[in-house]
Amino acid sequence: MKSIMKLAAGAVIFGAMAFGAQAQTVKVGFSPEAYPPFWSADASGNWTGWEVEIIEAVCAEAKLDCELTPIPWDGLIPALTTKKIDAIMNSMSITAEREKSIAFSDKYYNTPTAIAGPKGMDFEPTVEGLEGKIIGVQVSTVHSAYVKKHFADAVAEIKEYQTQDEANQDLAAGRIDATQADAIALDAFLKSDQGQACCDLKGNVAEDLEILGPGVGAGVRKEDTELKEKLNAAIAAIRENGTYDEITKKYFDFDVYGG
Repeated sequence: MKSIMKLAAGAVIFGAMAFGAQAQTVKVGFSPEAYPPFWSADASGNWTGWEVEIIEAVCAEAKLDCELTPIPWDGLIPALTTKKIDAIMNSMSITAEREKSIAFSDKYYNTPTAIAGPKGMDFEPTVEGLEGKIIGVQVSTVHSAYVKKHFADAVAEIKEYQTQDEANQDLAAGRIDATQADAIALDAFLKSDQGQACCDLKGNVAEDLEILGPGVGAGVRKEDTELKEKLNAAIAAIRENGTYDEITKKYFDFDVYGG
């Protein structure tokens, strides 16, 4: 059964019963605009998904009493640095630019970056393929940075959105010609009724480790070295003891950890 966490008084609390007063309380920031299968919520505020279960497993292993704290995506790093939250676990890629202001744990997954577009419009996810097109990306993401670096001179326009869902909706409506995002996020959209009707995957973009980074990790303040070490140990432990694979196989039929 998939784990469910309920949003209550602005946070989802788990682990307290297991660890009681011993547990260190850690506010884990996430964006409520996050997408399935990493995150999904019902009308009652119950959160479930792969990343939700991974957070639960990491916090249990590290004996941390974690409170899920919703923050808009572009406010996550400011919330961390101003101590409104203590960690970020929300599909945030480890990049050199972000490491100027925060630190990251070891990665806990790494999946490709891809581009989707309308069915019947045949093009490659390259500079030549995107020539003259309008491309949509989520603001303040590695995808936005990638498109601005690699495709700005080729495309007709770069449109930025607060959420990836908004970009998907504009793609389906024909207001943009392409969107770039994590391959898993695009796969979930393309499997929906709307996605199947309108669009298909054009392929993965070329690697750029400087922008896309080596994977996704938990963001922490630079000075919080003890918390970073606990998270690293917990990530390694759930990989070793099978918990990671047990959670992953409920959502994916491939290795999301990456090479």
